[in-house]
Amino acid sequence: MAVTAAAAAWAVAAAGFAASPAAAAPAATTAPRLGDTCTAADLGKRHPIIKSTEVAPTITHFKGWYVTQGSTGYQNVTTSTQTTISVSVGLNGEIKGDFAVEALGTVGAMLGLNVQVNYSSTSSESTSVSWNFNDPGYYGLYKGTKKVTGTYGSLNCNRVQQGNGSWALKWIEGPDSGSYTTYTTLEEGAVRCEDKVPANSIMAKAQVLLDCGSPAATAQHPAGPVPSAKADQAKHDAAAAAEVARSVKATQAAKPATLAALNCEPGAYRIDVPGKVLNWSAPLLANDGIRLRESTFFSAHLDNWRLCNVTQKNGVLEASLWNWGNGGCATIPAGIANQEQAYLTTATCAEDDLQRFYIYRDVPGSMKVGLQNKYTGSMVGYDRYADGELIRQYSSGRQDGTGTFTMTAV
Repeated sequence: MAVTAAAAAWAVAAAGFAASPAAAAPAATTAPRLGDTCTAADLGKRHPIIKSTEVAPTITHFKGWYVTQGSTGYQNVTTSTQTTISVSVGLNGEIKGDFAVEALGTVGAMLGLNVQVNYSSTSSESTSVSWNFNDPGYYGLYKGTKKVTGTYGSLNCNRVQQGNGSWALKWIEGPDSGSYTTYTTLEEGAVRCEDKVPANSIMAKAQVLLDCGSPAATAQHPAGPVPSAKADQAKHDAAAAAEVARSVKATQAAKPATLAALNCEPGAYRIDVPGKVLNWSAPLLANDGIRLRESTFFSAHLDNWRLCNVTQKNGVLEASLWNWGNGGCATIPAGIANQEQAYLTTATCAEDDLQRFYIYRDVPGSMKVGLQNKYTGSMVGYDRYADGELIRQYSSGRQDGTGTFTMTAV
């Protein structure tokens, strides 16, 4: 259910039964807009664009409960897990990077909702709901939230040709995209079949689970829990889906890498820090990373890179970076690809998006570039300018401009 900001705000007000504090609603960011002017220092940066949003009331925990005459009053009821929601943006389930926080903050501001902007998850364990039952009846005890999902893209700085033939640096929509998940304030409460509740509210979702037309709902029953075949089936379906996901993941992990037939351009480049002497140098030792080094006679071509299998879309280059010295391709290790500041290394060249990079370029005449990993979406940079410093990925790039490099022909 796609929603407008006004509809989302009304839904929050109508739902009621709020029982936990909301996540802080982030202030609107001052991110650039599509088409704004950028500078060469922005080549190694990116910002999120929210492309779609969907808000769905979701029950995380539920239990059907009978209250008979003489059993009213305060009771503590243990509910069963229905759904577990985890905050994620793209590959990053930890929300450590600036890009993920900015993306979720933008979603909250767009919808007028207090969404989680840091990593969190609703409980996967049975939890209790404490409620004061004033009247006998058939109740659904629940915990729930509004699950917010959608897709995002990214703004990147790249050269754009103007109508008069000149060139300028502009913020464009880059090729990177992905999906996100977050949720709003957790609520808990109790609902009966005869209660009138707002449509598309969390309480209405709980009332559906109460299955008011079923024989169990209308039959006489001792005070206490309601046998729930629906809840058991939901747990069974969730377990089956998890098993399928594990099987697919194991199959993909076991699949051997396919050697790539690289079609490399004839020239080679050093990837330099502008105006400095250090540049990317591939590792000599296994399990080491690409580091900043000074180019010398003894570099043995480890600081020379070729662009291979080059394609271009909307002015953005995509290429594999083949190292002349060790014959490997620049990559981010798969085991740490979801981590902020994961280091780059080289590996046997394969048809793998971890080895593919988008290259954002300055206007013609300048060789300044920014680089972005295709698989992770993160930009490439380094923590500090020093000999031996590892080249790493940063979800939003280096905001001090140290994600801008120069490709110098050798």
